[in-house]
Amino acid sequence: MTTTRHSGRGRPPAASRELLQEAAFELFVENGYLGTTVDHIATRAGVSRNTFFNYFDAKGEVFWVELDATTERVKAALAGDSSVAPTTNAAGIGIRQAMLTAIAPLQSEHVPFVLTQYDLIGSITELQASAMSRFATQARLLSEHLRRNGVAPAAARAQAYSLIACVIAAAQEWAQAGPLRGRLEPYVQSAIDATLIAE
Repeated sequence: MTTTRHSGRGRPPAASRELLQEAAFELFVENGYLGTTVDHIATRAGVSRNTFFNYFDAKGEVFWVELDATTERVKAALAGDSSVAPTTNAAGIGIRQAMLTAIAPLQSEHVPFVLTQYDLIGSITELQASAMSRFATQARLLSEHLRRNGVAPAAARAQAYSLIACVIAAAQEWAQAGPLRGRLEPYVQSAIDATLIAE
């Protein structure tokens, strides 16, 4: 069992991805991304360095707690869609609905830190790589589902990446909308309706 440390800031000696993310974001605001280390985050959260690495592989991973949770919800939504779609269009509607279901829980307070505090981060090469890896995972999930439902490989990839592009564009608009932005889902639905026209 990992031994935890109190930070002296009233945090309980327990860890979670969300707790570590909160501690990291506080430090990024105070010291900038480059001025914050894993040790700083662990100390602020009141846990050990080893505990941090039980949850994240690197400092930059703390940005993607919500995105990783969304990917798990996409998996669950697609797993629940066991019907074989008779047409490319019907299959495309299925993956769009899976994505909308997955992002439905995202409220205003879940807007990605990386989109609202961009100037605090500095070098973003590491973050871009980890974000692209996650979007590629989601696109693979979507395209594989389409292929299982009879969509040709090239069309499946195109639909999957088009949907991911809509989500990214919508998330950027959502982040820029300010504290009254509300839920992400309407932004994504609007982007899909404007870009991916059903046949």
